[in-house]
Amino acid sequence: MAFGSATTSSDAIARRFAALDAAGRRALVPYCTAGHPTLEESLALLRALEDAGADIIEVGVPFSDPIADGPISQGSSQRALEQGMTLEGTLELIARASLGCPVVLFSYLNPLLSAGDDVLNRAAEAGVHGVLVTDLPVGADPDRETWLGEGPLAFVRLVAPTTPLERMREIARHGSGFVYLISRLGVTGMQASLSPALAATVGRLREATTLPVCVGFGISTPEQAAAAAHMADGVVVGSAIVNAVERGGVAAAAQLASSMRTAMDAA
Repeated sequence: MAFGSATTSSDAIARRFAALDAAGRRALVPYCTAGHPTLEESLALLRALEDAGADIIEVGVPFSDPIADGPISQGSSQRALEQGMTLEGTLELIARASLGCPVVLFSYLNPLLSAGDDVLNRAAEAGVHGVLVTDLPVGADPDRETWLGEGPLAFVRLVAPTTPLERMREIARHGSGFVYLISRLGVTGMQASLSPALAATVGRLREATTLPVCVGFGISTPEQAAAAAHMADGVVVGSAIVNAVERGGVAAAAQLASSMRTAMDAA
């Protein structure tokens, strides 16, 4: 599908964080799986999340072997694949949504490689501003990292809570947009409480980079979102949003996002 001329770039993410910082606010970054529960509900969800106060939206590309994902996200990916969702379909969905907030494409490496060398440009034309590749650690494939880092999209990198300071610096040097700090070890999924070591980990990461720091993996309640917002520049909410739309539809997911936005702003 032809999307027309690219009118956005990775700069949109930097501008959003600058505006939030000037206002003394933190970014709400909800995640949803493209095509879940259905294509039309997925389209409605993207728009509803923006209306609920999302500052950046992560859109997951369904993949057949999502090793970093927990059962909730894996299930949403499988359901979307069964309905025919692809990377190309994900870009079409984002283009149809025509969102005013920045969009980050959340993908494993294989779908990107299979889509051709021009996929990053096509993504930018569709309205994507950043890309996060879950299975491409720094140094694993320098040529692919250069391709991603020099493309039109911000290249968001992941940092684990056990990452040493020097490794944090290396990861941050090879990224842009923001750094996604995984709040705990393991796969994605909701959790009962935040790690007591999270504040210290955010502090170490701030020593390593001037990029905004967003915390994710397991944040599932407004109270947890508010607590994480005290520590970081942004809060990523994935499995809780996917679970909400699975159980209660688009309205339930939007309500959860809105309640998190309210809690974060009141914190």
